[in-house]
Amino acid sequence: MKEFLRSMLATIAGIIVVGFIFFILSLFTITGFIAMSESETTVRENSIFLLDLTGNVSERYQQNPLDQILGEKQTTYGLDDILSSIKKAKENENIKGIYLNAGAYNCSTASLQAIRNALVDFKESGKFIVAYSGMYTQSAYYIASVADKIIVNPSGNIMWHGLSAQTMFFTDLLKKVGIEMQIFRVGTYKSAVEPFTETAMSQANREQTQAFVSSLWEQFVTDVSASRNLTPERLNELADLNMDFQPAETYIENGLADTLMYKDGVLTYLKKLTDCKEDQELSVLTLNDMTNVKRNTPKDKSGNIIAVYYAYGEIDSQADIAYDEGINSEKVIKDLRKLRENKDVKAVVLRVNSPGGSAYASEQIWREVSLLKEEKPVIVSMGDYAASGGYYISCAATQIVAEPTTLTGSIGIFGMFPDVSKLVNEKLDIHIDGVKTNQLSDIGIINRPFNPEEQALIQNMVNEGYELFTKRCADGRNIPIEELKKIAEGRVWTGAMAKELKLVDELGGLDKAIAIAADTANVENYTILSYPAKEDIFTSLLNINGERYIKSKVKNLLGNYGNAFMWMNHAAEADRLQARMPFEYQIK
Repeated sequence: MKEFLRSMLATIAGIIVVGFIFFILSLFTITGFIAMSESETTVRENSIFLLDLTGNVSERYQQNPLDQILGEKQTTYGLDDILSSIKKAKENENIKGIYLNAGAYNCSTASLQAIRNALVDFKESGKFIVAYSGMYTQSAYYIASVADKIIVNPSGNIMWHGLSAQTMFFTDLLKKVGIEMQIFRVGTYKSAVEPFTETAMSQANREQTQAFVSSLWEQFVTDVSASRNLTPERLNELADLNMDFQPAETYIENGLADTLMYKDGVLTYLKKLTDCKEDQELSVLTLNDMTNVKRNTPKDKSGNIIAVYYAYGEIDSQADIAYDEGINSEKVIKDLRKLRENKDVKAVVLRVNSPGGSAYASEQIWREVSLLKEEKPVIVSMGDYAASGGYYISCAATQIVAEPTTLTGSIGIFGMFPDVSKLVNEKLDIHIDGVKTNQLSDIGIINRPFNPEEQALIQNMVNEGYELFTKRCADGRNIPIEELKKIAEGRVWTGAMAKELKLVDELGGLDKAIAIAADTANVENYTILSYPAKEDIFTSLLNINGERYIKSKVKNLLGNYGNAFMWMNHAAEADRLQARMPFEYQIK
């Protein structure tokens, strides 16, 4: 017995010691990550900024320390970090140029244009941009086309085939399991409900989709034409031929690229551009390195602040909040109130990148933006999307700036309620009975669809929501309500189209919105501060939970299809009225 107890105590002691050792090692590992993430990057002479055009791009990216601890490769990058790094590379005299390493790139249209415009601005410094890839996706090529030299691997290819947009329909699948969607909407073009009610695009949806896809492609062609000295007509001819599967020599012959090289040849070429000897190691800075490079700008002492507030993701959607990419209306309202009360904040740039969401939450944020505008200028900068609820929260701003390729508008409202009565009654053989005190006490019971009286009540609520939404937009944009309703109806517009319709004021990116904000507030000297502040790595570690981590992986894996999957997963938790654009567009 004594031997047994002695053995057991020794085992327990061993477990405690080993656990303590692992704890200390983990602590050292975490401390190391924190030290690395916060240390300033030293830029050596004749350095090159390596910008990987691979992976996913989101509006802002909060680095996940768990990925680092597990040794997983980073696959998502923040647009804010990319644009800031390009600007720092332009200003830093030790950085001689940018090397674009192109590949599979999941980046929405307005973000693509913002990155490309930042590179056009970078070239004004006289520094070089070189692009290389074994496979340029069309998105990556659009950005890379700005380069001084486009290099293709001799066995590589360039995708150039035009744009298409697809919609995934779930109607028949739902019917097979005994579910039908009960739809209440206002807006001929409000097609967010179609995946659950149709098996093909409606004529109205086809019309609007063709219009905005054509507008996006026209912008792509115009930009590439200017950089590659190819006419738009010639670029369209090449797209009609589908250049994806052509021999590499074809790209040189047709002016899409400049030369063919293997990777070792590119390395030698970059060394020549930076006066680096052949036996020397090339000094390369990645995006993660660049985020820790300080800008060469003197500190402003005026005390004036231009606040850039990021509102991105779906509005009050459990699906996106799980990724820390959702717009939580209560938090946004509280944050904007603080900016309104802060006397040092002279203007606010509201950076909106949202397809919409809860109509109720959008109205609450609209109210706070209206109050903020009474105190100081509010300039909206639209990202990839500022549609439906995203436009709702934007329309009260002093001015609205959008990229030409932003998707916006979609001024409409819908309600969608699943009818699972066939699933419950016929397929699962579950029977429900009960009593009630009033005529409509059992509204929403799962063993029957809505009756005509209930349908009328819900449709009336949707109609009232639409009237309020269009009034907010008409008042905010100073457009007569009758005229506003002609361009509403749930229709999606590009930024270029929206400017013609007076839904936006100016075309441009975040920098232009900041300049307008400073000019409107009549301040020359100011500091730009971003809100909400990003979490430091230690706080991120404390906030990690399994569900959040797994959902982020689902989104990275499935891309835009992941948005649809997660939205369906949380449909039961969604607000009754939705002001959102269709999530199902897959533009390729």
